[in-house]
Amino acid sequence: MAANMSWSAFGKATELRQRILFTIGLLMVYRLGTYIPVPGIDGNALRNFMDQASTGIGGMLNMFTGGAISRMGIFALGIMPYISASIIIQLMTAMVPQLEQLKKEGEQGRKKINQYTRYGTVFLATFQALALAASLEAGNLASDPGLFFTASTVITLVGGTMFLMWLGEQITQRGIGNGISLIIFVGIVAELPRGLAQFFASGRSGALSPGVIIGVIVMVAVVITFVVFMERALRKIHIQYPRRQVGMKIYDGGSSHLPIKVNPAGVIPAIFASSLLLLPTTLATFSSGQTGPVMSTILAYFGPGQPLYLIFFAAMVVFFTFFYTYNVSFKTDEVAENLKNQNGFVPGIRPGKKTEEYLDYVVTRILVLGSAYLAAVVLFPEILRTQMGVPFFFGGTSVLIVVSVTMDTINQVQSHMLAHQYEGLIEKSQLRGKKRRKKGPARR
Repeated sequence: MAANMSWSAFGKATELRQRILFTIGLLMVYRLGTYIPVPGIDGNALRNFMDQASTGIGGMLNMFTGGAISRMGIFALGIMPYISASIIIQLMTAMVPQLEQLKKEGEQGRKKINQYTRYGTVFLATFQALALAASLEAGNLASDPGLFFTASTVITLVGGTMFLMWLGEQITQRGIGNGISLIIFVGIVAELPRGLAQFFASGRSGALSPGVIIGVIVMVAVVITFVVFMERALRKIHIQYPRRQVGMKIYDGGSSHLPIKVNPAGVIPAIFASSLLLLPTTLATFSSGQTGPVMSTILAYFGPGQPLYLIFFAAMVVFFTFFYTYNVSFKTDEVAENLKNQNGFVPGIRPGKKTEEYLDYVVTRILVLGSAYLAAVVLFPEILRTQMGVPFFFGGTSVLIVVSVTMDTINQVQSHMLAHQYEGLIEKSQLRGKKRRKKGPARR
């Protein structure tokens, strides 16, 4: 980034500066909303409860909601219902012909799919809010339990999620970066100081030895470096274009590369798997253990740190990596068809069906490495917490989100800066052209 811009050029890019300030302003609104509590919550009981649960699953939930769930703020559900609805709609688009046809209709189809996503967000948020309200009542965390408390809690939490969705859309359109991703990013980063304080407090109290603290810090740095390397890793497939004639002109054939990321699905498999696995644990956490026999059995075998939990988590990440890549992010049949329409081909591979089979072969081999990388990264904090008793959500999905959002935002800032510099160069060249243009002597 430093190679493509200077601070003086940044100061002259007024539009970029306005976009950044607009984004910061809306993110501050989000942070303020996490401190506005849901009506009817017993503050003292909630505070005592979260102090006990902060070292377990409560700490994880608090990390993903930016601290809103520890204060039971109006944004306690966070943006996760919208993300889950988006993933479900995207997966259904690959399987339902009607939705796939909508996707091909351009802007109007995209608006219709976004509308379905909002409906799905309301449904998921309502379901989660009802379950959370029942869990709060079961855990004696409501000052006046009853129908009015349930209704007010559901309306407040669903309204908070829809407001966050609107904030994310505004940031995407008028700010810098992806709004939904930035909201999750800010929520995670906002909880880092408190998490680090708890981690070092464990060292001062003697719960963790200095060697373990240094080892964890080194491991976190290694994980971040590894994630950055893997997120930037590409497999380039050589594409050749033949010589073609357009009208009376003959254009020489060129060559390019088709880039395939080692992790084409991004953080979506990890987010989707985490949201599904955290839902029953969330309900059990706030119900203070007052669960039925079915939920108790599920938590006994699929609780955080249990072997079946780790196996199921890894299996879901691998499955969603393959499924999302082949059905959403990189459809080999569409890529092969587009290459055929553009007269492009892979050297030694016939266009059409043979190219599709070759791409399937290459992508499958890449995804074996990509899915293994994702599974290893998301399982790292679980093993770290259960084996070493580290009371902080290091690594995993949070690191994937932070690294991916940071890289994406920096790339967008670079794009805006380069566009601004190009505009300045064009304006300078036009001004120089006007200065050089002089009036010649009048013809007689």
